[in-house]
Amino acid sequence: MAGIPWELKCPKAIGVKLTGRLNGWTSPKDIILEVAGILTVKGGTGAIVEYFGSGVEAVSATGMGTVCNMGAEIGATTSVFPFTESMHRYLVSTGRPEIADASRKFSHNLRADEGAKYDEVIEINLSELEPRINGPFTPDLMTPLIKFKDTAKEKEWPQDISACLIGSCTNSSYEDMTRAASLAKEAMAAGLKVKSDFIVTPGSEQIRATTERDGLLEIFRQAGGTILANACGPCIGQWARHDVKKGERNTIITSYNRNFTGRNDGNPATHGFVASPEIVTAMAFGGSTNFNPVTDTLTTPSGKPFKFTPPNGVELPARGFDT
Repeated sequence: MAGIPWELKCPKAIGVKLTGRLNGWTSPKDIILEVAGILTVKGGTGAIVEYFGSGVEAVSATGMGTVCNMGAEIGATTSVFPFTESMHRYLVSTGRPEIADASRKFSHNLRADEGAKYDEVIEINLSELEPRINGPFTPDLMTPLIKFKDTAKEKEWPQDISACLIGSCTNSSYEDMTRAASLAKEAMAAGLKVKSDFIVTPGSEQIRATTERDGLLEIFRQAGGTILANACGPCIGQWARHDVKKGERNTIITSYNRNFTGRNDGNPATHGFVASPEIVTAMAFGGSTNFNPVTDTLTTPSGKPFKFTPPNGVELPARGFDT
């Protein structure tokens, strides 16, 4: 309209090379928590983050969604994965077989060119990656789970976990929910109940209806959890807390994407941490930053020691999604 050229700055390209395969307690969430720890909340500014390498084939489509969702937390312009068969399975499962087949047909155009150059490359071996807990007050302060207990003591973070929250658009896929439910079911079988407030927020009506139909939400209720409406909820601060006063120091752990000061509950003294749904669920039973669900045991009502086994889940519902 002004008759002058429209200038648009070309974003940088940051490549994240994934090798190996996720296993045990490690989840796609830990990929982006690791990347955030490396790049910080500003490291992706003005850049497209592209994931590539043999490791992407072992990540589910919804897991890729979690990683890309949290790309905003590193300032990325956008985040992308190449087309994989997990994407085809997801599209078919959600009633879009034509798009799935068309994407597979043109998959050669839905991946990086051979020999593509990046301004920066980060390499992550998924087989060696361990669970992370990021925070407080920023999603890029990364602490490996194995060091979290000692770091919490050193930094004098509030020891008792007042609330554990899973779900939201970032981490409420069917895979996420089944893996978290497997832990809750195992703990309940040993006679345990959650020690922290345990809040579950389905990320959509489709996932709410499906997880309700398949009994996953009922498992969370029986464990002592509260199911919220499938909305943003505490992730964007829609959380009227009555258990702590404003200004009272406390710790919460969520599987959301952001944990900036006052983000979830409006309390600037709340120490918010971000982890995978599996770690958050297990920590709800431990109730303390001193608990490492991978290595530590809990005492059951009968006085016997209980140790979690690694979570297990299902990528997509066998009966399809309930719409």
